[in-house]
Amino acid sequence: MSKTICEILAPKPQARPRIYAYSIADKAHDGLLKVGQTTRDVKQRVAEQLKTAAIKNYIIELDEFAACENGSTITDHEVRAALAKQGFENVQLEWMRCSARDVKAVLIELRTGRHFTRPRFETFPMRREQVEAVDRTHAYFQSIWKENTDAVPRFLWNAKMRFGKTFTTYQFARKLGAKRSLVVTFKPAVEDAWQTDLETHVDFEGWQYLSKSSGRDPTQIDDDRPIVFFGSFQDLLGRDRAGNIKPKNEWLHKVKWDLVVFDEYHFGAWRDTAKELFEGEDVGVAKEEVKLEYASELAGVNEDFTVLSEQEPEFLPITTKAYLYLSGTPFKALATGEFIEEQIFNWTYTDEQRAKEDFAAENPGRWNPYGALPQMRLLTYQMPDELIAIASAGEFDEFDLNAFFEAKGTRATARFAHKGDVQRWLDIIRGAYAPKAVEYLKTSAGPPFPYSDVRLLPYLQHSFWFMPDVAACQAMANLLAEKHNIFWRDYEVVVAAGASAGIGLEALPPVRKAIGSGFETKTITLSCGKLTTGVTVPQWSSILMLRNLKSPETYFQAAFRVQSPWSVRNPNGDNPHEEEILKPVCFVFDFAPTRALRQLCEYGIGLSPGDPNPENAVKELVSFLPVLAYDGANMTQIDAGGILDIAMAGTSATLLARKWESALLVNVDNDTLRRILNNPEAMAAVERIEGWRKLGDNIIQTIINKSENVKDLKNKAKDEQLTASQKQQLTEEEKEYKSKRKLVQEKLIKFATRIPAFMYLTDFRENTLQDVITKLEPDLFQAVTGLTVQDFHLLVRLKVFNTEQMNQAVFAFRRYEDASLRYTGIQKHGQLTHYGLYDTVVARE
Repeated sequence: MSKTICEILAPKPQARPRIYAYSIADKAHDGLLKVGQTTRDVKQRVAEQLKTAAIKNYIIELDEFAACENGSTITDHEVRAALAKQGFENVQLEWMRCSARDVKAVLIELRTGRHFTRPRFETFPMRREQVEAVDRTHAYFQSIWKENTDAVPRFLWNAKMRFGKTFTTYQFARKLGAKRSLVVTFKPAVEDAWQTDLETHVDFEGWQYLSKSSGRDPTQIDDDRPIVFFGSFQDLLGRDRAGNIKPKNEWLHKVKWDLVVFDEYHFGAWRDTAKELFEGEDVGVAKEEVKLEYASELAGVNEDFTVLSEQEPEFLPITTKAYLYLSGTPFKALATGEFIEEQIFNWTYTDEQRAKEDFAAENPGRWNPYGALPQMRLLTYQMPDELIAIASAGEFDEFDLNAFFEAKGTRATARFAHKGDVQRWLDIIRGAYAPKAVEYLKTSAGPPFPYSDVRLLPYLQHSFWFMPDVAACQAMANLLAEKHNIFWRDYEVVVAAGASAGIGLEALPPVRKAIGSGFETKTITLSCGKLTTGVTVPQWSSILMLRNLKSPETYFQAAFRVQSPWSVRNPNGDNPHEEEILKPVCFVFDFAPTRALRQLCEYGIGLSPGDPNPENAVKELVSFLPVLAYDGANMTQIDAGGILDIAMAGTSATLLARKWESALLVNVDNDTLRRILNNPEAMAAVERIEGWRKLGDNIIQTIINKSENVKDLKNKAKDEQLTASQKQQLTEEEKEYKSKRKLVQEKLIKFATRIPAFMYLTDFRENTLQDVITKLEPDLFQAVTGLTVQDFHLLVRLKVFNTEQMNQAVFAFRRYEDASLRYTGIQKHGQLTHYGLYDTVVARE
């Protein structure tokens, strides 16, 4: 009988061989996995197996494709045999005493035909942005070496936490063919991540990991296999009492490294951040916390690193082919033009959240690698006038959180200085403040206060309250525990502050114990610095900013604590590739609106220093970090322009003036000084700057020569011991060139401070400041500054002055002036559509 057309054109079977493993949650199967195979749907196959025994408490731990790279199929017998060969017990038939990770590691070995010295269970590929970082850096290095084979290129990764910098760095070293890689950091605590990524991923099989703590002799390693050495600046920079390199580190200075990686490059920012984060702690505790951050040798290298990147061999006498810098907040390096655009790869919070949206749109139904990273929301609240009057400070009477939450006493005796007002604040945040209750009833819906709005309450199940100091933490715990505060009894309050809470990670176990799984419990963690660095508590979904913070780095270092992912993999126990997101968003609550929005502005602008329009930088940030502001009557969403207006109007003229006194405005590195020295017109120009001649003849040549001498002496120290006179010469010349460089910087800054005067010389706001100087008042410019317009333009072209910083300084002034005038009811420039900055014009809205 002949076949029908349908039979002849039969569809191809879709069977795909799978290896699976499941566990049963009972005493008899504790620690065991059933390892099997199927060509059908794993969920259906396992359900059928267990249906007859009426077993429901099972979890599918692993579901993997069972094919090798050569096309052959892996059987469950081979998997169990490989496990048994590695020493795992085959308890009965298909049951093995092992973990899903062990099964996965064996599968990788069988699939690739490679045997790993230790179980390597990670096979994940690079994400799109990681590939881009590797490719761009590699291409840049190759282009530099094509021009000059002896050049030592430098590249910066401005990458937010959770970018995967360790894994991506190793992939870059792999692509570069680097056999000798040195990773240097100021934060020794990050070593675990560097070691784990190298030793668990299959791509780095055969690589050798060494560090101070590894205990291996670095001079006895296998030269044929790639090596990564991890060390801290504090240790590697350390010298003995005679000023020589520590004997244990001499080998390191003799190696010709292929790649040197500087992790947490923004040391100055991190050092200041650590100090600010822990300044509320007791002095002894604060010192211990900072020591944990940066190790005990910090004080020995706590010098000015502003010129750190100019001459790497001067501060770390090593020889390398290339440098890679890693940082999450390299604001200074970005703002000063230390790295040009083609030397920077950016991956910011905004990039992360955009990737999350784009992936979901382009791949509906697929697992999103960014899906578990929650989007942040900032909610700010203007406090009632009666509370602002209690604690206000600054030119615009801003709400002073530190003064408001001032406390005295310790532990059980700790009390707030304004206890009654803090109690009123507690009533406000749960929507129970009597004087405002009638106003709330007049509106269709009251403002969304943290502990009153049903939409917010789930995200406050586990919150972090960032207090000014230890006394405030203990006073808050005492107040929340008072009998009349019935509402707060549902929350277990953990005081993670002071010596009694422990140092560093010692403060974490009580928090974890209180939270438990996080589903049934409610907690409030009170801290004034502890647990704000290097800690992941997935259940924290909100942070209340109840203290003043000076820098945006510090502010967002703390805020990003609550952006840690919280999700459940394999939520139903039948699909190990499924993920349920438990924290799609997270919240920052702030009760000093102007300060909060100023931090947001500085953070957004700091991450985009090259953007001539600061409003664009802020607009991009707030598109993924929505801001709601309660002004005492209404809660409204604020756009970038509104944020800038509030931030600028809430600043002071004094602070704006300081933007023109910033070291970021001028460049005094050797390359810039050489450009001046090699240009007779530029030399003549700088010599006309007031006070320049008092610096002495040939100061630029002296700085360059002295710094080169220091460099040569330090290079010499690598190969031979310096004499006492050479050491003294090294110390004296280093001090001299650094002090002279500082004097040059001060003279250039003093000159720059005269430029803002020209902002007042015209009411044509759409003119750039450059136009005002060049076309309208060139003679006055020479009279005020001592330089001709041509002189100044030449120095700008030579990058002596940073026009990007000037643009931001002028922009801040324009917004401040307009916002201040509107505050008084004056709309002086109502029809204005554009702002003139220093050398560019930007749209007003």
